[in-house]
Amino acid sequence: MPTVARTTGSTPLGLSLVIPCYNEAANIGRGVLDAVGDFTAADDRFREVIVVDDGSTDRSPALVSLAVRRFPKFALVENRHQGKALAVIAGIRQARSDHVMFSDMDLATPLTEAEKLFAEAQRGYDLVIGSRLTQRPGAPFHRKALAWGLLTVRDRLLRLRALRDTQCGFKLFRRDVALDVIGRLRVFTSRRRVVGSSVSAAFDLEFLLVATLLHYRIAEVPVIWRHVENRSVRVVKDSVEALVDIARIAYFARTGRYTHP
Repeated sequence: MPTVARTTGSTPLGLSLVIPCYNEAANIGRGVLDAVGDFTAADDRFREVIVVDDGSTDRSPALVSLAVRRFPKFALVENRHQGKALAVIAGIRQARSDHVMFSDMDLATPLTEAEKLFAEAQRGYDLVIGSRLTQRPGAPFHRKALAWGLLTVRDRLLRLRALRDTQCGFKLFRRDVALDVIGRLRVFTSRRRVVGSSVSAAFDLEFLLVATLLHYRIAEVPVIWRHVENRSVRVVKDSVEALVDIARIAYFARTGRYTHP
């Protein structure tokens, strides 16, 4: 079980922001948590900010702990290393609000774009996903090629063509819906083992596929996004891992494992 460090005091229902963290000392050093803390402090819709550390080997946990002391809404959850997907899942389970939003630590999509997600959630959508459409401004060629390849395989095997961008790390959903979905996942479970960094590229695909099979309402909205280099991404290893995961997801979908757990 993950260990949790929180500031004192209870948190009323509202919106929980989950941020996965693995060796993010460089991003934290350039002030991303200060930006998150200032932004959420000024917006009462954000009731808590849960930073889930995925077994970092750098100073990330210590730096997040400092932010927890400075910002009353912050909490630190310390996981053993299982990859980004399990970090997000741990944050969802720890959340105490009706809605959960998650954002990458690099803030490639600025938190000001959250207003677009809020608007769709207020219209009754169960999940709202930020979308870069087909644009990847500033991304190097190999990252664009990886995105194109993932999209092609996704469309052929998983038939998620209705969603243009499943991979943007900026999403909002009802917590009860998210718990239903993660309870049905077959690839990204607590039994998953990773060596080194794992970006869990196929996690969004499994999550959204299950939500689609369960007929939850999904809205996709364009958001501002800029490329921020992530040194933990290993193109070849991550591509192979994603392909294997997508094949497994397709198998579980075709055998009815997601709708009949």
